[in-house]
Amino acid sequence: MNIQIFGKSKCFDTKKAERWFKERRIKFQSIDVVKYGMSAGELRSVRQACGLDNIIDWDSKSEDAALLKYLASDDAKAEKLMDDPRLLKTPIVRNGKKATVGYCPEVWEKWE
Repeated sequence: MNIQIFGKSKCFDTKKAERWFKERRIKFQSIDVVKYGMSAGELRSVRQACGLDNIIDWDSKSEDAALLKYLASDDAKAEKLMDDPRLLKTPIVRNGKKATVGYCPEVWEKWE
């Protein structure tokens, strides 16, 4: 398995996800999405696996979260997510082409 956890440093669910993998001795790469963002390819892969609306944090305190509701095209929304990764819902856990958003241990168990 090649696990990547994209999260925010103060996100409780991100810490829970990291703990879940540590307890099972599964190696993972932790990426601070606010600091480092996601590449276009990573975002495309997660978008295909989870759907664009599922990876957007609609409850974000960022003023741009409200703006996303009014953007017409999915490509415009994806571009906004690339510009401001704080708008991503976390944790985003990737395993190759598979991905989850949020704390989903029932899905991760099937990856093993």
